Amino acid sequence: MTTTLFHAEDPELDVLYRQLSAGDLQPLWELKGLLTPEPAVRGVPHRWSGKELRELGTRAGDLVPVDRGGDRRVLACANPGLGGAPYAVSTLWAAIQFLNGREVAPAHRHTPAALRFVIEGSGVFTLVDGDPLHMAAGDLILTPSWTFHEHHNPADEPMIWMDVLDLPVVAALDAVFFEEGPSEAADTSVAARSASERWYGAGPGLAPVDGPALPAHRSPLLAYRWADTDRALTAQLVATGGAHARIRYTDPVRGGDVMPTMRCEIERVRAGSRTGTARQTGGRVATVLHGTGRMRVGGETYPVEPGDILAIPSWTPWSVEAEQEVDLFSTSDAPVLEALGLFRTSEVDGADR
Repeated sequence: MTTTLFHAEDPELDVLYRQLSAGDLQPLWELKGLLTPEPAVRGVPHRWSGKELRELGTRAGDLVPVDRGGDRRVLACANPGLGGAPYAVSTLWAAIQFLNGREVAPAHRHTPAALRFVIEGSGVFTLVDGDPLHMAAGDLILTPSWTFHEHHNPADEPMIWMDVLDLPVVAALDAVFFEEGPSEAADTSVAARSASERWYGAGPGLAPVDGPALPAHRSPLLAYRWADTDRALTAQLVATGGAHARIRYTDPVRGGDVMPTMRCEIERVRAGSRTGTARQTGGRVATVLHGTGRMRVGGETYPVEPGDILAIPSWTPWSVEAEQEVDLFSTSDAPVLEALGLFRTSEVDGADR
């Protein structure tokens, strides 16, 4: 593709423009839209229906086998504003993964980090570098960058969950690597509790003195259980006496986010109440775990129910209004923007975010 050729009525300037184009150079004084008063965001607000995702995932389960040819049975959310790219927002991949009963999604690893948030069901376990992590509704399971991971469903019933990856960020940095895992069968014995939980899941403020070496840049705890999350949300509502609780998943030893590129949060909105409206730089993907209501994202208002996935593009105002009590899980790229000094938030109408 040739560099853009600008034209001018002045013959000498026109010659200069042709020379610049031939040399793959562009005159800044002719370029528009590079620096804007606010972010120029291509992604748009969007909702993927949980009901439709379940139906299409089930259909894919009937038609598409999981084997080395495809590796995963995944339906990627493609934001309508991103020109067909399989990204939910410009910096985050979000998808639904479907695993039939008695199926195994074989081991592989990649530099993009991934997480699994279970919207419904139980029975599947994920091996992360050989550590078996049970998956059940409301659990957050981490698959850090460059860790081998595979999914096993020893039960008869299928299971579906949401994947979120930092793939767009890693791809933009030209740092994507992928490797298939060992071809031999994995050890499918399942411990009652994963090693990461035995070492680092003892409870708030409790960490081993002489535990395994801490992994760099991410949480050593790979499973955050719904029972603990539910208890923390309930305790916050009791402590504040309010109708809106919000907590962040963190590294239990060093604090900070669970991944260097992704921030995970969950909030609870009491029935009949509404959060304030706020916005932040960076994309966010949210999914409804429990409850029904409405979400306002930019100029759109969506009815929401369990399983819905919503795209909240950068600098787009959003809020939640609950009919039945809503538990909303979300992932953002805030750690990346904070590290670069680009993170900014703004309250739009007295938001309590």
